[in-house]
Amino acid sequence: MAEASSANLSGCEEKRHEESSPESVPPGTTISRVKLLDTMVDTFLQKLVAAGSYQRFTDCYKRFYQLQPEMTQRIYDKFIAQLQTSIREEISEIKEEGNLEAVLNALDNIVEEGKDRKEPAWRPSGIPEKDLHSAMAPYYLQQRDTLRRHVQKQEAENRQLADAVLAGRRELEELQLQVQARQQAWQTLHREQKELVAVLREPE
Repeated sequence: MAEASSANLSGCEEKRHEESSPESVPPGTTISRVKLLDTMVDTFLQKLVAAGSYQRFTDCYKRFYQLQPEMTQRIYDKFIAQLQTSIREEISEIKEEGNLEAVLNALDNIVEEGKDRKEPAWRPSGIPEKDLHSAMAPYYLQQRDTLRRHVQKQEAENRQLADAVLAGRRELEELQLQVQARQQAWQTLHREQKELVAVLREPE
């Protein structure tokens, strides 16, 4: 009974492993990375069940097994089932938190799109300075163009501001000239009024 139960647990894992095993896929067929990850999990659980066999379990609890063999079997079955469920739930949580399925599917799409590319993909040349330059040069060129646009914009704003200041100075100079002209006219008028008053006061 113990052997049958243990065989059933491992048999389910073997069946699932065979269904998702890369060896069962026809040659030339691309396997998604999500399925590969699931296959790795199934293989791990299969090996885990094999490593924690019922025989080893009973060896650790000999006296209890001798007193309650059926209870030992039920405990073992429940322990293995809960262990597998717990591992699968933790892996599912990791996949959800890291958005692994979307990331792996996106990686598959990148690989598929890369198959149609005729030009060779980038590879390190073996010269760190050359690789660093080829990787960083586009970034620095983009930054230079961005800074250049900012400088040109600032220079244009500065020219507009300088033109506004010059225009203000010209208006101020014209206003000063107008004030001076009015002041001179008032002084001339005041002098003429004095002369007129003086002439009127002279006795005949």
